[in-house]
Amino acid sequence: MKVLVTGGAGFIGSALVWKLNQLGTRRILVVDQLETSEKWHNLAHLAFEDYVPKDQFLRWIEQGTFAEKPQAVVHLGACSSTTERDADYLLANNYRYSRTLAEWCLARGVRFIYASSAATYGDGSRGYSDRDDITPWLRPLNQYGYSKQLFDLWALRTRALDAIAGLKFFNVFGPNEYHKGDMSSVVLKAYHQVRSGGRVQLFKSYRDDYPDGGQQRDFIYVKDCVDVLLWLIENRVGGLFNLGTGQARTWNDLAGAVFRAMGRPAQIDYIEMPDALRGRYQYFTQADMTRLRAAGYEAPFRSLEDAVHDYVTGHLDAATPYLES
Repeated sequence: MKVLVTGGAGFIGSALVWKLNQLGTRRILVVDQLETSEKWHNLAHLAFEDYVPKDQFLRWIEQGTFAEKPQAVVHLGACSSTTERDADYLLANNYRYSRTLAEWCLARGVRFIYASSAATYGDGSRGYSDRDDITPWLRPLNQYGYSKQLFDLWALRTRALDAIAGLKFFNVFGPNEYHKGDMSSVVLKAYHQVRSGGRVQLFKSYRDDYPDGGQQRDFIYVKDCVDVLLWLIENRVGGLFNLGTGQARTWNDLAGAVFRAMGRPAQIDYIEMPDALRGRYQYFTQADMTRLRAAGYEAPFRSLEDAVHDYVTGHLDAATPYLES
């Protein structure tokens, strides 16, 4: 089979290319925007047929000059910065690009899978259900979440979701996230903090019902994410699905898992949260995984401890931390 992966040099995209390589697939077209970033390192260890810059690929689609028909298009390319303030830029990248590509796939019967985001849930006051009757009522907290929500709403309104699949990724961590800087996972940040000073910094809590470091997130390993993506490529299930483990864990749990994987005693400092973040901070996220399970996905997800151990010992402590084909 031939698979086209947008964002294929990025975190989850390159992990998917790695997984396809593990299964013997080399017929992969990577679409991305490298420029001066360090994402090229993610590709240097993988096998694929060709690379196309994202703007050139979009022109081919719009002009009708892209003649290939892949078995599947996995659209992971996006501006993923939750702090990006240019709403027009976000909508062009995360809504308009996605819609153009989805319409191209639908017209040709090509399997289309795309990345939505748990950022569409906003402050979580409306819960974390991916049911279609809930989706229109969600209220994202930032422009990034809104740009993802807008495409979800288009796909729902036009019934494109009968044929395509979207994934609302929760807190993903794992190898090949090294280029993400401030947007990298707390697992990666904690690892480097322990290496340099033996301690980890976490935000204090400003709510009486959550102790310091007791704020909770649904952390999911990137290797589990790509297993779901592969399943969706092979099974033409339509719909919008959460992708977490379904089990919220605390930041203290995460830090403790990093310390144990590194064979160090836990030493945590609780620091003040920036004023700009306090009013918009999520104290709890947990994916409702009922819908994906009901669609037929049965594989278990790794525990936080097992995933962190694999990440630290199998990648961060390794001579070459990247995923390799």
